[in-house]
Amino acid sequence: MEAWGVPLDPARLLVAELATNAVLHGRVPGRSFRLALVVPEPGVLRIEVTDTRAEALPVRTATTAPAESGYGLLLVGTLADRWGVRLGPVPCKTVWAECGFALLGSAADRSQ
Repeated sequence: MEAWGVPLDPARLLVAELATNAVLHGRVPGRSFRLALVVPEPGVLRIEVTDTRAEALPVRTATTAPAESGYGLLLVGTLADRWGVRLGPVPCKTVWAECGFALLGSAADRSQ
């Protein structure tokens, strides 16, 4: 990410939350998940996590009582500029989040 000029925050929090959700809710024994980081246009980072449980779609839960978990998608929704789910190819789904960032220049520029 440094080579792309992408700041670590909030990207690392989004990666951690989406990857954790894939492990907890999208895991099929013997299969893992795929993480992709892409800069589709200058100033935008797209984080994609693909797993093999298309039937287990993310659900935003509004909790009124304090809880130890269940805040992940609230966090994603707060940190990302936009996020969503893309189905396919069967049996997969991809949960993605995009966040904008200020261009920091090249790695060489930052080291001076």
